Amino acid sequence: MKMFSTLSICILVAQLQTSLAQVSIVGAGKKVDPYHYEVVKNGQFRRASVSSAHPLASMVGAAIMEQGGNAFDAGIATQLALAVVYPGAGNIGGGGFLLARQSNGELIGLDYREAAPSKANRDMYLDKNGTVLPALSQFGHLASGIPGTVAGLFATLPYAKLPFKTLIQPAIDLAEKGFVITEKQVSSFNAERENFIKNNSHPVAFVKEGKWHVGDTLVQKDLAATLKRIQNEGAKGFYGGETAKLIVAEMQSGNGIINEEDLMNYTAKLRNPIEFDYRGNHIISFAPPSSGGIIINQMLKMIEKYPVGTFGFQSAKSVQLMVEVERRAYADRAEHMGDPDFWKVPVKTLTSDKYLTERMKDYTSDKAGNSANINAGTIHESEETTHISIMDAQGNMVSITTTLNGGYGCKTVVGGAGFLLNNEMDDFSVKPGVPNMYGAIGGEANAIAPGKRMLSSMTPTLILKNKKPYVVIGTPGGTTIPTSVFQGIVNIIDFNMSAADAINKPKFHHQWLPDMVMIEKDFDASTKKQLMAMGYKLVERDGIGRTEAIRILSDGKKETAADVRGDDSVAGF
Repeated sequence: MKMFSTLSICILVAQLQTSLAQVSIVGAGKKVDPYHYEVVKNGQFRRASVSSAHPLASMVGAAIMEQGGNAFDAGIATQLALAVVYPGAGNIGGGGFLLARQSNGELIGLDYREAAPSKANRDMYLDKNGTVLPALSQFGHLASGIPGTVAGLFATLPYAKLPFKTLIQPAIDLAEKGFVITEKQVSSFNAERENFIKNNSHPVAFVKEGKWHVGDTLVQKDLAATLKRIQNEGAKGFYGGETAKLIVAEMQSGNGIINEEDLMNYTAKLRNPIEFDYRGNHIISFAPPSSGGIIINQMLKMIEKYPVGTFGFQSAKSVQLMVEVERRAYADRAEHMGDPDFWKVPVKTLTSDKYLTERMKDYTSDKAGNSANINAGTIHESEETTHISIMDAQGNMVSITTTLNGGYGCKTVVGGAGFLLNNEMDDFSVKPGVPNMYGAIGGEANAIAPGKRMLSSMTPTLILKNKKPYVVIGTPGGTTIPTSVFQGIVNIIDFNMSAADAINKPKFHHQWLPDMVMIEKDFDASTKKQLMAMGYKLVERDGIGRTEAIRILSDGKKETAADVRGDDSVAGF
């Protein structure tokens, strides 16, 4: 597939001196070369496009659509490719959410979030004195929930056009034949070396005798074999048979508790999306067990009566307002949100105009709020994640966010199967009032229970304008996901930004507790001073999220943007 070189940023792998010939990954004449490729940050495509965390995955997704597949085909193939080329978050050992709007207007919300094993219990990460043991929920076998990704892929298949055997083949080829790793992956693999050694009793593909270098090729034979079992046996090739035996054996080797029944009983679930209007646009996002859809609904509706566009992008006035609605929404998250199959989430009340008006009664525009005084409203009733945005020529919109939770999940690879397990159990409230790895506070609504799905921040989102497809957007980033999507939407709708500017401009984040505003290092200096004068505690941090966005332009072209904070890349035709 020919890339648009004028829009490309060449990465070092393109300079690799190798005698390896170009390898055909997808279809006759559709070439994806895993040894020489480019990061493409922006593009305008007439028919179809993909934005994802890795150029090879985006190229695979676009090639699948060019071969006759639709956005759902591309979603399946891109997720599988990411499981190979982006192991820090792409996965078959994790879970996620797919939000889609078919060309006929039908909405689809697929929940394939990980679930607690049958032997899980609410105090499993506490010592005899009731003290939290965070390492148990973050590293190693006991940290893993039951993986949902493969179930999600097969739940997506009825909406696709091509055979699953075709959609998984690119991932098999990339795992079996290998691909050249990027500079960022070199740094990541080297940095995680000791964690991989500590949390695995067998050799893993991400550890080599010496350090990794730019130009090295990563080959994952065990993962290729697992993907072939899924190709030949379907979902049973993961949740049963040889792969299931390998997962259970891995669990037993390290005090994990996932068993064969847990795997066999896992199912993806359909969820009704969250829908609301904002300044004449129709927003569609994900429902619990994701907190994301409710949070962006609350935040956007709380700012809607203010003329945010006239305040100016990243002015003290606009940022202060947005921080304060973030504070209130995240206080509600901690108290009221969890798996709706186990906890009655008061969605209707949380998103009602009456409730949100009441939440803003104590808002003042000239000083910082205080989270000690702002609690959840009264109701009477990872950071390593990855996102894919896709639009096809037929008008299908697909927004997918999947995760292992932390980078490389629990750092444990299933012996003989070649894939990493998640550490999603840390997304439960391991003890009410005690923060998880992202600092998020939770309570009874998100307590651990067998079969329960942990509360998520993932926020795959779609926007319609005049009842027609307009924007597909989403991001990784743990608890920063909803605020990143919130800011991306405001940047497009209120500040009239391009898709690229909307996702790449500096971000900020507040999540109620801890009571501070995280800002990126290139955040506006003047605004920073004014916010500090109002009483805000500002903390600089590295990049927030890696957002992928597609926006339909007035001429019908798909303006597609990939975040500058990583190897994220677009592809299309």
